[in-house]
Amino acid sequence: MPFRQFSVPSIDSAFAVFDEQDSGCLSYGVEEAGRRWFVKTAVTAEGRASLDRACVVHAAVRHPVIVRPAWTVHGPAGPTLVYPWCDGDPLNHATVHGADRSGLTRFQQLPVPQVEAALDAILDAHLAVSAAGLVAVDLYDGCFLYDFSAGRMRLIDLDEYRPGPFLLDTERLPGSRRYMAPEEFVRGAVIDERTTVHLLGRTLHHLLDAPEGWRGNDDKRRVVDQATRAAPTARYSDVPALVRAWRQAGSGPGCSCRRSAAP
Repeated sequence: MPFRQFSVPSIDSAFAVFDEQDSGCLSYGVEEAGRRWFVKTAVTAEGRASLDRACVVHAAVRHPVIVRPAWTVHGPAGPTLVYPWCDGDPLNHATVHGADRSGLTRFQQLPVPQVEAALDAILDAHLAVSAAGLVAVDLYDGCFLYDFSAGRMRLIDLDEYRPGPFLLDTERLPGSRRYMAPEEFVRGAVIDERTTVHLLGRTLHHLLDAPEGWRGNDDKRRVVDQATRAAPTARYSDVPALVRAWRQAGSGPGCSCRRSAAP
């Protein structure tokens, strides 16, 4: 019998619970009919708005790297999203009490070609995001689920992505300061594809960096520098332009390995 014909299993039957997040959502893993699932439901008004946005995102974008719900169950408290359970480690276990970035540290120690393949998967997924007219919001290393056994990168929790461009009508957007663009902190600022370019540039920087320094070549470092410039007009104009520049920069380490401070 298909899972959708069951009521969504309660948290009482969960084998894993993720309840220390500040998103207004409660998530847990359950097993039903011999398969494992990841259930995400709202517990606050903010969480409900986030899951409503997630429904829009997944209706607009399909890409093998982006984990999408198997189905959505609508109820009085808003949508409950039921995802297939995917093996892997988030590169950041974010909670209201802090963050565990051991997955990120482990990822940064992988061979450079393996890291670059994962980065290319992230960029390719965002070509689909761009084509759907969406802007990335709240993209950070907690959205990156990496299966170290299979060497596979997936994207999760893209709940805050929205149609763009749009004007910021609050004091700031949700997200990690380590990734966010300056305009995401300015009420009335235009949030558009150049904002996504900045988020992706910070992603490239963080994941290809390490304690000993930048692990990519010099051309790729220049791509990151342009993508993360403070002024939006000084960045690449859109995601396809960033991806073209990154892929044209080639692979392998540069002539020097210098420690790069996060901008």
